[in-house]
Amino acid sequence: MYNLIMSKKEEYKKLKKFFADTKDEPLENMDGFFDARIEFYEEHMSHWRRHYEYVANVLPTHTRNLLDLGCGSGLELDAIFTRFPLLDVTGVDLSENMLAKLKNKHADKNITLEKCDYFDFDAGENVFDAAVAFETLHHFTAVRKRKLFEKIFRSLVSGGIFIDCDYIALSQEIEKAAFDECLKRRRKYKIPPRTYVHFDTPLTLKHELSALKKAGFSKIKCRFLPHERNTAIIIARK
Repeated sequence: MYNLIMSKKEEYKKLKKFFADTKDEPLENMDGFFDARIEFYEEHMSHWRRHYEYVANVLPTHTRNLLDLGCGSGLELDAIFTRFPLLDVTGVDLSENMLAKLKNKHADKNITLEKCDYFDFDAGENVFDAAVAFETLHHFTAVRKRKLFEKIFRSLVSGGIFIDCDYIALSQEIEKAAFDECLKRRRKYKIPPRTYVHFDTPLTLKHELSALKKAGFSKIKCRFLPHERNTAIIIARK
C-alpha cells in the first residue's frame, strides 16, 4: 500500500511539473495533431505492441464484424487482422491522413472507413459482434463517455464485446488536475467547448467503470499488463 500511495503522489508531481513546463504551449486541434505526426506516429506507438496483441487475442473466435472507434492508422487492426483476416471492419476517425494510411496498409481487407466524430457517428443497433477503442477516449468527461458507451452498447449484438484500452488516472487528484488544466488552457486560447483538442484528461478506473455500467454493460473485466499501471484493458460484454 505504501508503494502504491507513493507512486500516485509521484505521478501527481510529475503531472504538475509537466503542466508548468508546457504552460505556454498552445492546444492543437485533435485532427491536426495527428495529421501533423503521421510520418512517425506508428513508431511512437510501437511500445503498445503487447496491448495490441492482447486485444486481438481477447476477441471471441466467432467475431465476424468489428467497430473500431478512433482507428487511426490501424495499429490495433494490424494485430487483429493477423487473427481474423476475413473480418469486416468499420473504422471511424477524424484524421484524413491516418485513414489514408490505414486504407493503404490494408487495401485487401474488408474495411469501411468513416471520417467523422465518433460521437456523431450512427453505429446502428445490434450490428457488431465487437467494438474496440484503443488509446482514444482519454480526452472526455465521464458524462460524454457514458453517452458514447450507450451508443456502443446499442450497436453490439447480444453477447457482443467492447474492449476499451486506455490511460487511467491513478487518483481522483490526478483526474481533477488534468481537467482543471485543460479548462484553463481552453479559456486562455478561447477554444469553443465542442472543439476537440489534444490534451489528456483520463478518468480514474472507478469513473471509467461507472460510465460503462451506467451505459448498460454488466459483465466487465479489467486487466493491467505488467509495468503499465496507468493503462487499463477493460472488457465489457452486452
